[in-house]
Amino acid sequence: MKRLLVTTAAALFAATAGLALATSAGAAECPSGEFCVWQDSDFGGQRANWSGDDGWWESWISDTDSSWANHGISGPGIKDHVKVYESAWQGGGMTICLAPGQEVGYNGAANDRGDSHIWSMGC
Repeated sequence: MKRLLVTTAAALFAATAGLALATSAGAAECPSGEFCVWQDSDFGGQRANWSGDDGWWESWISDTDSSWANHGISGPGIKDHVKVYESAWQGGGMTICLAPGQEVGYNGAANDRGDSHIWSMGC
């Protein structure tokens, strides 16, 4: 009985360790409190990150955004959602909106369209 319990515990540990590795491998590397954008899908290529609004993204990331992560801080009265727009100074249409903690490895409708963003209370 003791041997069965040890074997079962070892198998359970191995299964959960594999799941933990799979989950963390897909997570985007983005500093806490920041909104991050990558040039390539699945959080690849160069990354830009901001803790506040930006009305005119730098030329190297403008219209080359392919993945996004919102690692902003949440709390009562805090703007914790991020809205990305297709033109500078939040002009044009919104391409994507991310809730707190949301990571998007690729979105065909938003791909290569971002030029500016704001932090907001919701989408």
